[in-house]
This record gives sequence, structure tokens and C-alpha cells, in this order.
Amino acid sequence: MNGRLRIARLADHPEVIPTIREWFETEWEPHYGPNGPGNAEQDLLAYANGTELPVGVVAFLGDEPCGIAALKMGSITTHAHLSPWAAAGMVSPLYRGQGIGGELLCAIEEVARTLGYAHIYCGTATANRLLERSGWEFMEQVRYSGENVSIYVKAL
Repeated sequence: MNGRLRIARLADHPEVIPTIREWFETEWEPHYGPNGPGNAEQDLLAYANGTELPVGVVAFLGDEPCGIAALKMGSITTHAHLSPWAAAGMVSPLYRGQGIGGELLCAIEEVARTLGYAHIYCGTATANRLLERSGWEFMEQVRYSGENVSIYVKAL
């Protein structure tokens, strides 16, 4: 990364919510699209919380938002006994492959540490290599919402 990347709390930058809402609706169309059960704007407004879960962080290159991630109490409902979860992680397609996802993951880990958590969990169907490179430990694979999802844990 060329030094222009910065990570900030979504609570401090609510002006980026419309842009990120469009990303969510495009990237996760079955959930956030017109016929899906999710509401991207409602979720993002919830992540725009600075002091308690859920907490969202946004990556910026210069003044341009380029990625987001959140720390929230629950994610994979079959594993409701585990908490908190790194979730809603995505990097805009224009900026993928530049290490931004890893920086967002580190920021979420720091949020969890600051809030006093000893472990953090993540479920993914696509980011296995990122999590493993970042020191996360594979726990198990489950079938969730029609996908094979890997569950990971990281001690903080």
C-alpha cells in the first residue's frame, strides 16, 4: 500500500453510506437486492455506531472509500453461541488485490481488542486465504444459506 490508505470508523463518515449501500446491493444481490430479505442501508446505519457493537470501519484511499468491514455480535445463526464476528467485509472491485482487505481485518481485530474481547470469529465462503494469511484458525465448515461456509477464530 502506498501510504495513502487510512481506516476510519463508519460513525465518523456517514456520508459514504450511499456508496457502500450500492456496493452491498450489487455484491450481495440475493440478500440486499430488490427481492432479497436484507436492507443494506439499515445495516450500514447500524454499523455507524462508534462505541458498541455493531461497529463498522471504512478504508479510504485519499478521500475515496474503497472498503468496509464490521464487528457485530452475531453472524452465522447456527453458531449463535460464538461472538463477536468480523462480518460485512468487502473491498470495491476497483481496489481488490492491494491488501486493503487485510488492513480492514486488522482494524476489526483492534476494535474487538479495544472492546475487551479475547476471541473473534468469522464465517466466509470466499475469504479463506485472507483469514489464514492473517493468522486465523479454521474451526469447521458448515452449510449455511445454501453455501459452504468456513468458520474461523482468532485469539486476540
